[in-house]
Amino acid sequence: MWPTAFLFLHNVAALIVVARVLIRSRMDPSVRLAWIMIVEAIPIVGIVAYLLFGEVRMRQAEVQKMSDVRDRLTGLRKPSPQVVDQPPRRLEPVFAVNQSVGGMPAVTGNALTLLSEHDDAIDPMVDAIDSAQDHIHIVFYIWLPDESGARVAEAIERAAQRGVACRIIIDQYGSRLFSRSPLWQRMQDAGAECVTAFPWGLPFISLLFQRLDLRNHRKIMVVDNRIAFTGSRNCADMAFFTKPKYAPWVDILVSVEGPVVRQLQAVFLSDWMSYSGVDLGEMLTMVPAVADPGLVAQVVATGPDRRAGSISDCLSTMIHNAREEIVLTTPYYVPDVALDAAIRSAARRGVEVTMILPERNDSLIVAAASEGFYHGLLRAGVRLYLFKPGLLHSKITTVDGRYAMIGSANLDRRSFELNYEVNMAVYDRDMTEELNQRQATYVERSVELTLDEVRDWGIFRRIRNNLLALASPLL
Repeated sequence: MWPTAFLFLHNVAALIVVARVLIRSRMDPSVRLAWIMIVEAIPIVGIVAYLLFGEVRMRQAEVQKMSDVRDRLTGLRKPSPQVVDQPPRRLEPVFAVNQSVGGMPAVTGNALTLLSEHDDAIDPMVDAIDSAQDHIHIVFYIWLPDESGARVAEAIERAAQRGVACRIIIDQYGSRLFSRSPLWQRMQDAGAECVTAFPWGLPFISLLFQRLDLRNHRKIMVVDNRIAFTGSRNCADMAFFTKPKYAPWVDILVSVEGPVVRQLQAVFLSDWMSYSGVDLGEMLTMVPAVADPGLVAQVVATGPDRRAGSISDCLSTMIHNAREEIVLTTPYYVPDVALDAAIRSAARRGVEVTMILPERNDSLIVAAASEGFYHGLLRAGVRLYLFKPGLLHSKITTVDGRYAMIGSANLDRRSFELNYEVNMAVYDRDMTEELNQRQATYVERSVELTLDEVRDWGIFRRIRNNLLALASPLL
């Protein structure tokens, strides 16, 4: 009797969950199908998994507050003479999609400097903090209490003690070790204001209102509305002591001056005002200096509370726009259908497409899922390189030697749908060439993977990879 009753109740629950999956209005068809298969194929576990991870669930009050903050900041952004009103005709779709997704226009008059991939990349950040006169704004997904992390924290202490307003955001999960370290408390004791994104509350109660795996994955530093830093680098040594066997972690980091600094400032302020409730919107009236002649750049910030598209839309548009060459670097390749199709389509129509990924990945599941896409990419004509000396963590896309995108977002669904990310599009031949040269050094430290090698993989590896590739909509 009990087994029959249990089976009946389980089937009713499964039908209810499947019905919920089918009526969700904002769900990709591949994701919808994957969840239906999981719910029906794996008793109980499938239902629980969907309830935990199947929907981008956020507290409506927080979503409304974030929307109100964005509206407030948008209202304060006065028209700038540096806004590019008439982009080159071929780039019009790229400019337009980036603005549609991120809400910010392309602006000229910027200066970007590509910094070292080594630990000395921290030096300009510390120098900027030490020269700060008014404010320092920082958001990091991962801040570790290692040498690099300590140098930045100590610089913040010095700045706060001399009266500079220091406002710090860390992700509660990514920076959990730092939040428990003496450095975190010392910054606060010196006068820095410190908050955590998505703090842990009571897990079982929180689950009713919000997913527990939402992350603020951004990496931004803004000093005096004069200079900013952004890219893929967290505030940590390359040795990355929490995962030393994958070290060194190789990243991209740029310093930025010009009007686009205000866009990075707006991203930080939207987070700060949402988390702290303190209105600092008037800071956007501060006008950064303009570089002459300067290059064109555009910030694209995304997050799960917004439904205006994703970084995938921006990258897919860039790739469809390509005519000659595309070079992509990413640590994780678990794309949506649109992005994977855009990359393969570009290669088939004769564009020279190169992808660089780490040979060893810190996530075994993601690594296997990524491998499930390799055969299709190679058959389309994409050249795949696997970076050997450490974990290649840079996120770079360059197109035709003319324009590029760098930032915090990986080429995976987590970055597209769940994380708060910040990327920057750059429309400049010289800067794009520098980024291509940096990617060329990655290729020099890589081995090329061929289609024959993938075909020679054992049957177990192929089944594992292809199964996980099927599950990629859920990763």
